[in-house]
Amino acid sequence: MKRPRADEYAAFYGKYIDTVSDNVIAELEHQANSFTTFLKGLTQDKASYAYAEGKWTIKELVGHIIDTERIMAYRLLTIARNDQTPLPGFEEDDYVLNARFADRTLDSLADEFAIVRKANMYLVKSLNEDEIGRVSSANGSPISVLALIYILAGHLNHHRNIIEERYL
Repeated sequence: MKRPRADEYAAFYGKYIDTVSDNVIAELEHQANSFTTFLKGLTQDKASYAYAEGKWTIKELVGHIIDTERIMAYRLLTIARNDQTPLPGFEEDDYVLNARFADRTLDSLADEFAIVRKANMYLVKSLNEDEIGRVSSANGSPISVLALIYILAGHLNHHRNIIEERYL
């Protein structure tokens, strides 16, 4: 699968896409297992830790990853099915604020991530070249199915790096 062109996504997503290998499918599949294993290796004390005042805890960050995975997969599905309805943005802080991730265990969040990613992989692998090449609009900017596939992988890479650099 080729890499998305810069005109297939808002510049903001470049920081995610740039972290993804050329074999995005293999990377997505690897992440489903490796991220889950990584999370299950963390203690509950660490799971509730935030590295600074006003920053999310690891559980909240993982919840954000899951929410974003679902939102990007919905965008991917909508565009792949050739629905040209412009898609809205979302306010990530509001999602985390209203999700009660602190009430959950990190293990349950890890399991949820693995299941959501597995379901998304069935969708991604079902797409043909025409569907992958489709483009529409999300949050006022062009976005392609291909870019969304890379964003799924890159968003996780970005946040895992933050966890490793700032939380552990």
